[in-house]
Amino acid sequence: MSRKLPRVPLARHGRLRSPRPLAQIATFLAALVAVVVVGVGGTAVFATWSATDLVQQKAITLESSKPLPPSIGEIEGGVNLLLVGTDSCEGQDVKIFPRCAHDDGGERNDVTMLVHIGDDPRRVTVVSFPRDMIVPIPSCPSSNGSRYQAMSAQMLNSSYEYGGLACTALTVENLSGVDIQFAAAIRWTGVINMSDAIGGVKVCVAGDINDSNTGLHLKAGEHTLKGTKALQFLRIRHGIGDGSDLGRISNQQQFMSSLVRKLQSGGVLGDPTKLFALATTALQQVSNGQLVLDENLANPTRMVQIAMAVKSVPYKDIVFVQYPTGTDPADESRVLPITSAADTLFAALKANKALNLTGKASPVNGVDVTGTAEASPGPSASPSDDAVDLPSSITGSTAAEVTCTQPQH
Repeated sequence: MSRKLPRVPLARHGRLRSPRPLAQIATFLAALVAVVVVGVGGTAVFATWSATDLVQQKAITLESSKPLPPSIGEIEGGVNLLLVGTDSCEGQDVKIFPRCAHDDGGERNDVTMLVHIGDDPRRVTVVSFPRDMIVPIPSCPSSNGSRYQAMSAQMLNSSYEYGGLACTALTVENLSGVDIQFAAAIRWTGVINMSDAIGGVKVCVAGDINDSNTGLHLKAGEHTLKGTKALQFLRIRHGIGDGSDLGRISNQQQFMSSLVRKLQSGGVLGDPTKLFALATTALQQVSNGQLVLDENLANPTRMVQIAMAVKSVPYKDIVFVQYPTGTDPADESRVLPITSAADTLFAALKANKALNLTGKASPVNGVDVTGTAEASPGPSASPSDDAVDLPSSITGSTAAEVTCTQPQH
């Protein structure tokens, strides 16, 4: 029987409950990068992963997961991979973020992304789910073999605190109607090292940004960010768009898109030194308890298979979107899912249709499209005569589009 718990008030689109909100996106992007690294980085990197059993020892089981037979080559069929970034302060340097010294100890999924990899032709769609979205949370398995009671209306980012990665996976499955085969949860740490390992990511800002909350100060123009600057850019909310989490997601999508282009163009994948450094850093996160994988993804062979499926997807077929939402009339600091629009998106993904974005790049003017990227280094773009026009309430961009962050006005 479902129960409805009282809602906890937040600031507009969610004031952070901890000082390290969504910056872990870079760390957990790095986990996805590590998947690619293992697939193309050669036998030395693969042997590094194979040499340790820490990954398997710390793996969790998804309720919907099924054993996959071993095989060689790219993974067959479509893939749904859930990537979760939590707001844990564990392992964080309190000298950089002193408020971590007063952390409440909770751990929430402040970043929730579903990576869908289509099959024949290969297409990649990354769906970001707002942390402040009010959703039902299903009955989830507990560590002692019992089940937690279902909840009818809670913020999405409470699902991890409620029942861990398996519970967040079940919540997203119920919300999207897709089966999740793989999942990873990353704690907020290591972002500086990861951005250094890949040599930085190029971003664009349309005007000067001065944000006292993150300490980020950037002049208008293009910047290659790594280390602390990359961390601040991914955390920023108050200095861009309308100051909300929705604008921050758009900002992060700019970072992800640029990262994809750098990886495919050879900036990282063509440099064995950077590949090894990236894989080693990711492995350290597993060892330090900062990275949790489900038991299927914890198999290095699976990482190779997934990497081989995504490494050459054309830019125009790599799409970043936000799950469509509208303001909650009961509380303007939260958002509600627009399920009718989302149904169109997930039906298209199930049918492996090309996506035609009719909405803006951002729901709250967080970014604008400013140009087109150079052609993908991989195969020619797949035909789009079967493309599905997404409702305009679904915002986002493709890796073929160059976007620029808009400062808050």
